[in-house]
Amino acid sequence: MSDAIATWIDGYRRAWESNDPDDIRALFTEDASYRTEPFADPWVGHLEIVEGWLDAQDEPGAADFEWRALGRDGSLVFVEGVTEYHAGPTYSNLWVIRLEPDGRASEFTEWWMDQTDSSDVSDSEEE
Repeated sequence: MSDAIATWIDGYRRAWESNDPDDIRALFTEDASYRTEPFADPWVGHLEIVEGWLDAQDEPGAADFEWRALGRDGSLVFVEGVTEYHAGPTYSNLWVIRLEPDGRASEFTEWWMDQTDSSDVSDSEEE
């Protein structure tokens, strides 16, 4: 499992830094679905995935990303990550990825949470 997911995440990081449509397409099957949030309507297929990705792209070098594989259930892979933007927030990520035998994803769902400083929460909100 670790080799396949490491290879896929290496490709994801390459696409994240390059924003090259070929790098993005290489990650996904032709009919893949990509959800930017668990309950969001997915981007479906290469055209929508590339368009959605480029509409929301980050500048190369804008963030650092660390990850670890949490586990696997058949073709589903679970990845925990932390995305730290140099000029912005830090996000905790859970990625649910359905990897096909050829190493491409047919489903990708991001669960993310802003690691906002909890000291900003007032006492009344904590009760």
